[in-house]
Amino acid sequence: MRAKTAPLLSPLLFLLLMVAVACQAMTGADCQAATTRRSGPAGTPVTIRHLAAPDRSPPARLVPANLQPALPDRLHGLIRRVALPLGDKRLALTFDLCERTVHVTGYDAALVQALRQGNARATFFAGGKWMRSHPEATMSLMADPRFELANHTWSHANLAVMQGQQRVDQVLWTSAQAELLREELTARRARDGRTPLGPQPMTLLRLPYGRGGAEAVDAVNALGLAVIQWDVVGEGGSGSVAARAKAIAQAVRPGSIVLLHANQVPKDTAALVRALLPLLRQRGYATATVGELLQAGAPETVDDGYFSVPGDNRVYDELFEDQGTGARVNNRAGAKTGGRAAERP
Repeated sequence: MRAKTAPLLSPLLFLLLMVAVACQAMTGADCQAATTRRSGPAGTPVTIRHLAAPDRSPPARLVPANLQPALPDRLHGLIRRVALPLGDKRLALTFDLCERTVHVTGYDAALVQALRQGNARATFFAGGKWMRSHPEATMSLMADPRFELANHTWSHANLAVMQGQQRVDQVLWTSAQAELLREELTARRARDGRTPLGPQPMTLLRLPYGRGGAEAVDAVNALGLAVIQWDVVGEGGSGSVAARAKAIAQAVRPGSIVLLHANQVPKDTAALVRALLPLLRQRGYATATVGELLQAGAPETVDDGYFSVPGDNRVYDELFEDQGTGARVNNRAGAKTGGRAAERP
């Protein structure tokens, strides 16, 4: 291959390279902190970081101060979509923010900007560890009235496999971390002379990998959270961004819940959303948060979580160590990796 003369590095690129080099010599926790410190105003990390050792440390608060009241009966079960009144053509765009113990994932600021430019409403299912890694991004989402923040467990645990207090901790730690950041945001607004934000506990949870049946769902419902799945998978497949956006627009119906990601896995979700929003408007659809759909219509439930057909996500029960929170297991080679391959939510 013929060598090419490289242009001079821009100051930004030089900074990114220095952070990457520095992280190679750090422990996992130190690398995570450095990545977050050098992030932009919205909390965007410079890259996805695979940690030298799993970060299983808990949040500063283990149980939210504002515990959820009992969940209404109508919100029990595994909610896949919402049946809306005739003529209500709203749907929910939802974005997972996943992060396991072995890495620090990204934040798709371009995607969030696309939503804001399109004045779209959305629900973000955020992991607790992800929020701790990305405090500024989390508070930016919290401060936007168009967005709803929901629970995606602490470190992307497979709740179909995890049991007992560990499962409870995955849920409560996440709600507690969100509460801490909301308190920080409220304090900042008060110092700046802006209207402080009051408490807003998490009321919704998405099962990582979409895995869980009645037993796992009952355990989450008992903590006061409704369990939300999806009826349209917004990522994956082949073809151009335009073709995939068209496929989503054709698949949705009133009350649909669309699964997407905002943690830079995959990489082109921002472009997908920019192409999708005008298509939805052309078809007469408006966006809503999941909470708004639930207020307007009747939840439709299923017995077990899945992506597109029942059972299509059971492979995730053995794909990652530590009950879904750890390194990826290469079953054919018997080797373990840090989970570098892109994976589902």
